[in-house]
Parts: sequence; structure tokens; C-alpha cells
Amino acid sequence: MDQHERVAEPDQERLDERVQEYYSGRTGWDEHARLTTLWAQGRVEHTRTQELVRARLAPGARVLDVGGATGVHAAPLAEDGYDVLLVDPVPSQVARAAEHGTFEARVGDARDLAALGLADDSFDAVLLLGPLYHLARREDRLRALREAVRVTRPGGTVAAAAITRLGGLVGRGYELFPPSAWYAMLTQGVPPEMRFPSGHFHDASELAQEATDAGLADVVVHGVEGPAGGALERVPGDDPRAPELAEAALTIARALSTTPGVTDMSQHVLALGTVRDSAVPEDTDGTVTP
Repeated sequence: MDQHERVAEPDQERLDERVQEYYSGRTGWDEHARLTTLWAQGRVEHTRTQELVRARLAPGARVLDVGGATGVHAAPLAEDGYDVLLVDPVPSQVARAAEHGTFEARVGDARDLAALGLADDSFDAVLLLGPLYHLARREDRLRALREAVRVTRPGGTVAAAAITRLGGLVGRGYELFPPSAWYAMLTQGVPPEMRFPSGHFHDASELAQEATDAGLADVVVHGVEGPAGGALERVPGDDPRAPELAEAALTIARALSTTPGVTDMSQHVLALGTVRDSAVPEDTDGTVTP
């Protein structure tokens, strides 16, 4: 591949269809298990994400979990007294989330929270822990981020997760793709074709810029799992070594989560930003002026 050749983004309409198929259970995938029991990596991702989010929440905060799947993050937050609303585009995941009975769960799209009647400034925090990496176009990712900003009160927090370009190099199964696919991913964020319905992979600086362009202030991007995350996808969750390895990975991730160059070694990065006190003007090209 010529270094100046650009690869076409995945078709978003088809991606939306594949999200429904992938997370509905028809493919055999279980997102809840991925973050709890499948691999040691999931334990690290879940623990560290909860730590980073909770550090920004006041007791009893009202939290919107967009793309919340089966409630793997919403449930522990609700159990600890947070007022949680979960939104997810896959009806079967929403039904499973509703079984917890401790928070409300509704079917909806991150790009159009207004369709659910969610008002401006109605939440203390919004979590986008999955939608961005299923959205191929920057304008769609900004729509999702701006919707999160819109429904969050001034001074509140938006937490947005992304899959990294570099972290996948040691992830499970990525070695099956040819070098041409790696080049497109590392330079443009265009993922290789795979069963997972991936739309875009970020680097930390790109995620920070998108969050800022959407109207967030004081954006900080953390590496979630740290450099060991990808390797831990190769350690089954029931491996006797899993707890010890996960704790070691967490120690590294906590210590180096914002260290330049190390952040992008995580499989996931998490941008945390504060909603501004006033509206942010848009430029004529549709971008937001920081």
C-alpha cells in the first residue's frame, strides 16, 4: 500500500446492522462475560474504568450510561446509590439489563438522545463506553459526543472510551491480519475487516481532540488497561494466574495511565472532560471552536 493511499471507512449503515447482530447473542458473543469472566483483560478493563468514572462522581449522582449493554457498569453504580439510566441500541441487551431491577434501561442511539426525550442539562455524568468505536465517521462520533454534552449539566462529566490503534497489536487474534490492514489502522484508524463491528480506532490525541471539539473542557485521556492489557486477552478468566496477573496489570495501568506514549499501549483509552458553563459556538464547517 502506498503511504499516501487512503482506505475507505466502513459503511455506517452496515455497521449499525452488524452491531445489532453481534450483540444480540446470535453470534454467540457475550459482552457481559467479556468484562467479567472471559479473559483476565476484561477484569482489568472493568475495574479501571469504574475507578476512573467514580473518581468524578458525587454521591447519588444522576448517570446516563449510553451503550451500556447488559448493565455491566450500570449495575454496580446503581448498587452504590447512583441514579442510573442505561441506553443501548440492541433490544436484547436492554432487556437483559432491565433484569437487574435497580436502574431504568431503554433502547436508543447515542447519536440521537433527543429521540428518547432526554432534556438538556439533565444528568451529572454521561458514559460513552462503547459507541465511539462503532462509528466510522468523525461527524457521527461528534454527534454522539455532542449529545452527551447536551444532556449533561454545566460542570458535569462526560467519559468517552475508544479502542486504540496501537493496543490491538498484541490483542487476541489481530496477528491474523496482513500488514496492509495494520498500516491502514495505525495511520488512519480504519480497522481491518473482522467479526467485531469496528468503525474506528483512535489514538489518545485524536480522542482528546474530538472530545474538545464536541464542547468539553479540561479533557484528560487515560490508558485503561495499561501495556499488559492485550497480553491478558490470552489468559482465560478461570486461569489460576488470572487474579494475580490482573492485579499486576492494574498496578502498572494506575501508575502510567496518562504517561505520553504509554497511554496508547492500552487497548482502550478513556477521555474525561467537563461540560462548559456556556454554549460553545460552532464554526461554519460544523466543528466546534474550543
